[in-house]
Amino acid sequence: MDAAMKEFLGVGESLTFYSLIVDFAIASLFLLIGQWIRAKVRIVQKFFLPASILAGFMGLFLGQHFLNVLPFSGAQSQYTTYLIVIVFTIVGVDGFDLQKRGETGGQVLRDLIGFQCYRGVAFFLQFIIPFVATFLIIQKIWPDVSSGFAIICAAGFQGGPGTAAAVGSTFAELGWTEATDLGITSATIGILTGIFGGLAYIKWATKKGITNFVKDFNQIDEDTRRGIISKANRESIGDDTMSVVSLDTLSFHLGIILVVAIAGCFLNKFLGAYVLAGIPDFTVAYLLGLVFSIVAKKFTHLYDYYESGITNKISCTCTDYLVFFGIATINPQVVIKYAGPLVIMAITGILCCVVVVVPFANLMIRHNWFEKSMFVFGYCTGVFANSFILLRMCDPKYESGCVEDIAATPLMSFVEVFCWAFMPGALLAGQGWWIVAICTAATIACIVVSILVGSWYPKLPLVRRD
Repeated sequence: MDAAMKEFLGVGESLTFYSLIVDFAIASLFLLIGQWIRAKVRIVQKFFLPASILAGFMGLFLGQHFLNVLPFSGAQSQYTTYLIVIVFTIVGVDGFDLQKRGETGGQVLRDLIGFQCYRGVAFFLQFIIPFVATFLIIQKIWPDVSSGFAIICAAGFQGGPGTAAAVGSTFAELGWTEATDLGITSATIGILTGIFGGLAYIKWATKKGITNFVKDFNQIDEDTRRGIISKANRESIGDDTMSVVSLDTLSFHLGIILVVAIAGCFLNKFLGAYVLAGIPDFTVAYLLGLVFSIVAKKFTHLYDYYESGITNKISCTCTDYLVFFGIATINPQVVIKYAGPLVIMAITGILCCVVVVVPFANLMIRHNWFEKSMFVFGYCTGVFANSFILLRMCDPKYESGCVEDIAATPLMSFVEVFCWAFMPGALLAGQGWWIVAICTAATIACIVVSILVGSWYPKLPLVRRD
């Protein structure tokens, strides 16, 4: 491969296949150790700490910034950028399933609109409050803090490690190289907020009699506590759609995802060179994946052999490694440098997540408001998997209809991708207050729409609506 092609692909000279395997073998070892700790240590089970977070902190302590005993290649900080491209590609290629459970009538539509508006409020609050705190408090105390810091909370809490890495990569291209470390730190705080905050909320709700499907917090099953699924409770991740004598099913799905992902990166290189520079690779990969799903479903039978359960596992696997490398490569000096602003930012992020549950969930969701709020609470604190963990704690059999509501309200996905792609540049260009104004208007619009369609339920005190 000549130098020009390597530069176009972003392939460094120092990274070899052997070093790549060594880096991921180290990550795999710590992920396995993290899972062993989760399965064996009661205090870890009590707080539902994910194995990837435990692994990441072990990697951080033994990595280059502390003991420096791990033989990493030096390229490990780049992996988050490429892993997030795969994750976003899968979201696009999976497309959207707009089928609703077996309810009919105008109330279903009102419920869907209300839930969409609720998700909108949860999303935009993490831009409004932290942005205002950055401009009016943080930059007054620490004048040298970049305006880009305003989005660090949303990138870590609302976006999670993947988005934090993606936004950090965008900022790095714009000249602010510290953003990735700050974003991953924010995401770690967000995940811990989701776990500990979600547990506290569920315990509180069961005592208040607000929950519909779990009456006692101690009913949470042992599989969820230990992170290991017993044989009796295991489910298939998807059907085997290919004959192994020709092509393995996993190879088929992985092939589609990788081809679309790299095509998205190639397309973005072309766009950056000839059309519009500054669009993140993950955004183009997501949009290309979405176009691919629409065209393939319309004109081919490819999706007769496509299992989203399998690609979801590929996505989750990428996220596990992404969390590990993201935490393991955090630069403590950057965290220490921004310790004060990070504390204020964390407080604002936690505040946003708290008000999402009470009062907004009770006001904007008609059926099973608490269970659905727990899903959104997990979603607002960084890791999509946490959403399902919290939902399963208070809705073990997924009877609340939350999963169907998420699948049937895809609009926020477009809004989120747009925000992550273009807000970093707008912030560094001094457009922060315009973003606050737009997000405030969007929040008010969500509330107004919720009221107009009849999905606003101002009942106090808090009630359980079946």
